[in-house]
Order: sequence, then structure tokens, then C-alpha cells
Amino acid sequence: MSPPRAALTLASPEDTCALAAALAPGLRPGDVLLLSGEIGAGKTHFARCLIQALQEMPEDVPSPTFTLVQSYDTPAGEVWHADLYRLGDPDQVEELGLFEAFETAICLVEWPDRLGELAPPEALSLHFTAGEDEDARRLEAAWTDPRWDGVIPPLAA
Repeated sequence: MSPPRAALTLASPEDTCALAAALAPGLRPGDVLLLSGEIGAGKTHFARCLIQALQEMPEDVPSPTFTLVQSYDTPAGEVWHADLYRLGDPDQVEELGLFEAFETAICLVEWPDRLGELAPPEALSLHFTAGEDEDARRLEAAWTDPRWDGVIPPLAA
């Protein structure tokens, strides 16, 4: 049996932010979102909007491409935003403290393929691709944990 899936078309960057803002209130520590897609597909934009939606006073959310991880305190709990693009080995993830964060924080992980078999099986996978129009994006969500059953289908409606 294949995991549940949902597909959405996001016509603009504003639609991507609206989706992130709609998803944000349902997140809690221990939730992991795996954000995949090519460079420029919208992963960081989505993460930035989601983090800002969780903050009481939205602040600048830089890409963690060079720092690898940025963390934020929010009313929903600590949020970790990781960009694993520059990692060459899944063992390097442990050095970042990411596995502990998977249990205690809301984690947004760009380039989750770098985790290999260490990716949390209960994570929500969000795959971004370019849409037909320049600003449009296609988003495919997949999950195995029933925790996401009530979250994603309403967003896809």
C-alpha cells in the first residue's frame, strides 16, 4: 500500500506563503517536514513563510545554506530550519544535533535526501517543482503517519 498523497498547485509566492501559514498552527514539537525539490523550487520561501507565521513578531528568516541550521523560539515551540545541501555524509547530521531536534522541535529540513535512511519515517514530505507559469509551483505531499491525515487533505481541497 502506497502512502497517502496530496498535490497542490501554488500559482504564486503568495499562495506558497498562504499554504505555509495555514499549515503552521497545526504544527507541534516533534513534527518534521522534509522539503525537497531543485534549487529555486520554493523550499526556502515556504520555510521562511512558515517560520514567520509561527512567530509572534515576524522577523527576518535567512536561508541556512551556509550556517546549515537556524533555530527560532516561537509560541509553538522551538523551530529548526536546516539546509543539508552542503553535507556529503548522513553522519554529519548527527554533529548538527538534528536527531535530537527531531524529537524536541518543529523541524524543516531542506535537501532531506542527505539524511539517507536516517530520515524520520513519520515526517511529512513536501516536494516542490516549478509550475507552468514562472511564479507557479507544484507541491506534492506524502506521509505515512496518520498524524498528517487530518492536516494535509483540507489544505489540498
